[in-house]
Amino acid sequence: MDDDSSIYVVPQGEEDPADKPWLQRLFDNHWLLLLLGIVVPTLSYTVWAWIELLLTKKAELP
Repeated sequence: MDDDSSIYVVPQGEEDPADKPWLQRLFDNHWLLLLLGIVVPTLSYTVWAWIELLLTKKAELP
């Protein structure tokens, strides 16, 4: 067994980004996480507020 191709070791810091799972690549992108952390709550609370406004009955004035 003189085949050295099975003993290939990737040096530290030189990993191929295509070898990582897509979820790990997503969590490694800090700017994307920051953007998602701002956009998702903003959109969800805005949609929730519009639904509440549409479903609220008009108040009767005294």
